[in-house]
Amino acid sequence: MITASDLRKGMCFERNGQIFSVTDFEHNKHGRGGAVVWIKMKNIQTGAVVEDTFNPTDKFPPVSFTEKQMTYLYNDGNLYYFMDPETFEQFPYDKEMVEDALPYLLEGTNATVKFYKDKVFNVSAPLFVTLEVTECEPGLQGDTTKASFKPAKVETGLAVSVPLFINTGDKIKIDTRTGEYVERA
Repeated sequence: MITASDLRKGMCFERNGQIFSVTDFEHNKHGRGGAVVWIKMKNIQTGAVVEDTFNPTDKFPPVSFTEKQMTYLYNDGNLYYFMDPETFEQFPYDKEMVEDALPYLLEGTNATVKFYKDKVFNVSAPLFVTLEVTECEPGLQGDTTKASFKPAKVETGLAVSVPLFINTGDKIKIDTRTGEYVERA
């Protein structure tokens, strides 16, 4: 059994006969009151998104699912095509399945596709991606501090805060869990 306080983004659990995937999670402790776990979750059978609060000791049965590495190829309207690198088969997935990974995916990027009973319910980007900065203010000579940040845009269109020494054309490593700059690549 999984307790509500053990749940994290991307985990799956069963509740009232329905299978849910955690899309957002927050653990709150209010002054004198007890702790509360707020969870935003997606029903993987119906696609409905629900928010609820739980006691940290509430227990749920875990759900087993399978994961497969696939390569992102291209998009055609609201369909995003991925290829199985073993069989070379191509599979189209709806935008809502891929939405969280889109800001980090370039053509040819590997992604993790999650299946529950042979039905896809989530596509996620690798933990870290390297992308090129396409727009940002020019860096100044000798400005190597990491304490100050400026806005930048990468080749997928994602806006990221980067240190002052980063310039247009630099490649940077981004943590896809937080969407934050990690280091220059």
